[in-house]
Amino acid sequence: MVSKNQIKLITSLVQKKYRKQHQLFLAEGVKVIEELLRSNFELENLYVTKPMFPEVLESKKTIISDSDLKKITALTTANDCLAIFKIPQENEIENEGLIVALDDIRDPGNLGTIIRLCDWFGISQIICSEQTVDVYNPKVVQATMGSVARVNISYVDLKLYLAKSKSQIFGTFMGGENIYKKQLPTSGIIVLGNEANGISKIIEEQITQKITIPRFGNLQLTESLNVASATAIVLSEFRRTC
Repeated sequence: MVSKNQIKLITSLVQKKYRKQHQLFLAEGVKVIEELLRSNFELENLYVTKPMFPEVLESKKTIISDSDLKKITALTTANDCLAIFKIPQENEIENEGLIVALDDIRDPGNLGTIIRLCDWFGISQIICSEQTVDVYNPKVVQATMGSVARVNISYVDLKLYLAKSKSQIFGTFMGGENIYKKQLPTSGIIVLGNEANGISKIIEEQITQKITIPRFGNLQLTESLNVASATAIVLSEFRRTC
């Protein structure tokens, strides 16, 4: 049984201001919850429609009906389980190896996919501009499929961070150097820009190496790649040259 106050709290966590106020976030689905339970994230409570997750203490687990789960889910189609985890303190930035920096990524699905890609390609640090969507947005958490537990994500004044960095700073632009013909290093910062506008002018000033993924279509009419798709190609190329 889930109370009205619990429903109110859980549904409020869809909004960033309430996640920040309560220092809690939502996770849904067996795969995501399993990954977070194996991590350092601390479980606040688990809501399930049937017996599952035997490793979780009964005091942290609540059996609820399908109809109650539909009331608290942040998804279009509810899963069998929903968990509330505590938001951990932000770790120190790891300024070694390859780092991905995100300039105003707004789509939760894109951010979640980028986090998952960084996990796949062994990128342990993502730097987000303060305008980038919140990593604990339920749609971001869902899209990471648990990778949010293995990648360090920091929100900073991106211009200031890049200005202080001594690393090579790569940025993706339509008019950059062909990534397939460039010798790429094993360390540095890779900046990816906003879905609609790309890398902002203020961040472009900090870029030391402009790169591009060339178009091969005969008509050359495709305007741009989705930022998550571009991330996959760019990280693959950086890792291929390792």
